[in-house]
Amino acid sequence: MQRPPMKSAADNMIVPILRISFPREDRLGRGKMELLEHIRETGSISAAGRAMDMSYRRAWLLVSDMNRMFKVPVVESQRGGQKGGGAALTPFGETLLARFRQMEQTLQETLADDLAWLEANRSQRS
Repeated sequence: MQRPPMKSAADNMIVPILRISFPREDRLGRGKMELLEHIRETGSISAAGRAMDMSYRRAWLLVSDMNRMFKVPVVESQRGGQKGGGAALTPFGETLLARFRQMEQTLQETLADDLAWLEANRSQRS
């Protein structure tokens, strides 16, 4: 029988979630950033999708959305060939990922006192 993963104290903490909403209902959030990290690690949109338990089509649509949202591509893909294709973050994609992660850190640091207050006052039933 497989045991459930151990929960840490951090799993039960209040965490702010950054999501940027653009006009035309475009959004940028932690899911797309995680997908970019997996693409960077694996060199593949399909492998990145599998790592997140999503279909290739869903991963490809998210990448397509991000590429459409900006003036320059976030991810470049290569079809077939000797190496079987692949994908990589563009320099802009690398910068986007780094800046988004920095925004998350800034949000966490800026709200630290308020989050501590919320944590101290929340019901333990949550």
